[in-house]
Parts: sequence; structure tokens; C-alpha cells
Amino acid sequence: MATKAETYHVPVLLNESIEGLSIIPDGIYVDVTFGGGGHSREILKRLGKNGHLYSFDQDADAEKNIISDERFTFVRSNFRYLKNWMRYYGVEQIDGLLGDLGVSSHHFDDETRGFSFRFDAPLDMRMNKRAGETAADILNKSSEERLADMFFLYGELKNARRIAAAIVKARSQKAILTTQDFLNAVQPLFQREREKKDMAKLFQALRIEVNHEMNALKEMLLAATEILKPGGRLSVITYHSLEDRIVKNVMKTGNTEGNARQDFFGRFETPFTLVNNKVITPSAEEQERNPRSRSAKLRIAEKK
Repeated sequence: MATKAETYHVPVLLNESIEGLSIIPDGIYVDVTFGGGGHSREILKRLGKNGHLYSFDQDADAEKNIISDERFTFVRSNFRYLKNWMRYYGVEQIDGLLGDLGVSSHHFDDETRGFSFRFDAPLDMRMNKRAGETAADILNKSSEERLADMFFLYGELKNARRIAAAIVKARSQKAILTTQDFLNAVQPLFQREREKKDMAKLFQALRIEVNHEMNALKEMLLAATEILKPGGRLSVITYHSLEDRIVKNVMKTGNTEGNARQDFFGRFETPFTLVNNKVITPSAEEQERNPRSRSAKLRIAEKK
């Protein structure tokens, strides 16, 4: 029988991402995406009595999965505030950080949150339901230009301008408040053979905008670069090209733009050594067992 945490979220690339941390029993580790706690539990199994794990999650639903262990601290916050919270707990350096980015299976399966076009639900999409604009707020209040930029940048949709125009036209007649309202406004613009893929990109773009995901990711990775000890590991799982590009850039160059810096002698400067030059992807068995894992990529780097 599945546990509550397992039904909340099935962890992706579990063994590979944990192995990538090369855990020191008495080390200090951070899981910035607690969710159902699958990765956190695996880290705790490998920690000794003096080790400690700090796990972040901004979603109140994740708190139901909190682990009762004196070596564990749950941080109810967006991971963009990583450095602030480590300072709050008196932690100057950490031995490793793990991130399983994207959206948990819990969010996609929750019919009330508006993350999926499979259900007709209020357009919320906030990871933190206590603050910020909802997806409906953004669709109804944003300029046509802002909407077009959002769908082009975060959804990589070529017809972003036409989608934005259709939304502005639809909302002038009736507010767009539910996933079905959203679909009714844009569905005619999608070809039937690509409809599901393009709808997924559309919802992805809106979700990224609602949760400021790209900026949060950049801030977290730069903070991690600062507080990781020499020899500390960064193990990050991504699900789409936008976040993967940011992770790759930080690991290769130390900055989010991917601008390689050279020293006086022309040698490239970077705070990391790549542990895996080629991304790690789930096995065929895992992809069959957990469809969410099919787009997953794992990158691991070690602080110099």
C-alpha cells in the first residue's frame, strides 16, 4: 500500500540524484524541493547522528509529509531565500544541495489548483496559496504584450502573439476564471495533432509566470554556489529546457547567463567541476513506471 508521501509525489531519479551528492554522514545538506519527502528521506538514511538536513517547500500541502527526526528541519519558504534561511539557522556552509525542479505529481493531480488542463478548476497555479497573483489575475489584468512575451519566453510557443490576442478578446466579453475558460479562449489556435503538447507548454508558461520560477531558480543557484563548501555537491533535476539551461550555465560558468570568464593566462574560471559531462536521464523502466520522469535530466557538479 502506498504511503501518503508516495501518493503525494513519486521522486524522480531518486538513487542517481542521491548518489550524486556523495553524502558525508556528518554533513549538512539541503533539499530545496521537499514535496512528498522522498529525496529527503533517502538523504536522512545516509546521515549519521551529527548530520543535518534542511528541506524547503512553500506549499502548505507539503507540510503534511514533514519527517519526525531531530536531524531534520522543515523550512516553509521559497527556495530563493536559501541564503537568508541558512544564515537564520547559523549555517555558513553546506556539504550538498539537491533540487527536483518543476511541479510535483500532487499538483498536477489536485483538481482544485488549476495546474492541469485535465480538470476544470479555478485558475490559481500558486505554489504558495498564501500570497501573490493567481493565474486568473495574470490572464485578466496583463497587457497583450506581456502575455505574448510570457507564452513565447516560457512556453516557447511560436504563435504567442495570436494566443495573447485571443485571450484579450475573450476577457473583454467574460473574465477568464477557470481552466475551461482559458481553453475555450485559445483552443481554436492549436492544431489537433499537437494540441496536448502545446497546451502543456501554455500551462507551463503561465505557471512559471505565476510563481516567478526562473528568477527564483537563478537566486537559489547563485546562493548555493556561495554557501557550498569546497568539495560540496550540487545535484539538480530539471524538466524543461529553460530551467535546464540555467542549471547548466551555473555549473559550467558560475553565472546564470553562461558567460565564461578567463583569468590572466586565458584559463576558464568556474566555481564547479562537472561530475557528469553528459546529463543523466531515467531508465526505460523508470519512465514506464513514472511518466513524469520522461523529460527529466540530472546534472551534478562539485564545488572547487
